[in-house]
Amino acid sequence: MSGQTNTPHSGTSGLDPTHTVSAERRSSTPSPSGIAGRSKQTPMELEALVGISLFRDLKIEQLSRLSALMQRKRYPAGTEIITVNLPGEIVYIILDGSVKIHIDQPDGSDVIVAILGAGEVVGEMSVVDSLGRSASVTTLEPSTLLLMDRATFWTSLREMPTITYNLVDILSRRLRLANLHARSLSRLDVYGRVAGQLLAFAWEYGEAAPKGDVVIPLRLTQSDLASMVGASRVRVNQALSFYKRRNYLSTNRDRRIVIHDPGALSRRCS
Repeated sequence: MSGQTNTPHSGTSGLDPTHTVSAERRSSTPSPSGIAGRSKQTPMELEALVGISLFRDLKIEQLSRLSALMQRKRYPAGTEIITVNLPGEIVYIILDGSVKIHIDQPDGSDVIVAILGAGEVVGEMSVVDSLGRSASVTTLEPSTLLLMDRATFWTSLREMPTITYNLVDILSRRLRLANLHARSLSRLDVYGRVAGQLLAFAWEYGEAAPKGDVVIPLRLTQSDLASMVGASRVRVNQALSFYKRRNYLSTNRDRRIVIHDPGALSRRCS
């Protein structure tokens, strides 16, 4: 599975609300060909690649070359771009929007493993190990993704070592987050797990807002949060209402969660 479980970074006692956070952002024999070239990229497209964790610290010429080898596609909300157990030939890079990594259960329920936003990479694991997809991936809102095929991915790893180092960083970070999430599930009540999950989203994707607030720019439903923290939607609603009454957070006109008091939330999940 090529997603992360979103939980607070280890050792984080609170969130700097003025800090706009982005993510600091598995063997198979690669084939020699890649995706057919696209039309000439614009400076704006290259600028968008700079914020991608997989491409961090690449030179402009390298970004330009990669941009010409990738396909850009816009998906409506609710599109399943990856299906569990099917072969994986494409790595997806999120330019805008968000996706959920999830596994459907025999009883019809849906377990969400992670929710990923702009700048993240998904689908890389099965391209590396040549095994089937370990989970399904579905867009939560209209989203723009870059598609990189297996050959381009492997060629990039060989010819641009920086990408390999970045991939190791991404996988290491996701493993740490998964460990923290497992620990959270075992020792915190629902209120603490909700607080921790919201802080994780704010830490990874938060955008600075007036008065020191932090906006989580992801489309988060109570059902999605409930699936991630292992609770019922009713219990998650109770936790959110509790925090709203104390002005720890609110929901803006775009139905995005706004964190007002990260310190109070951090204490609730410590």
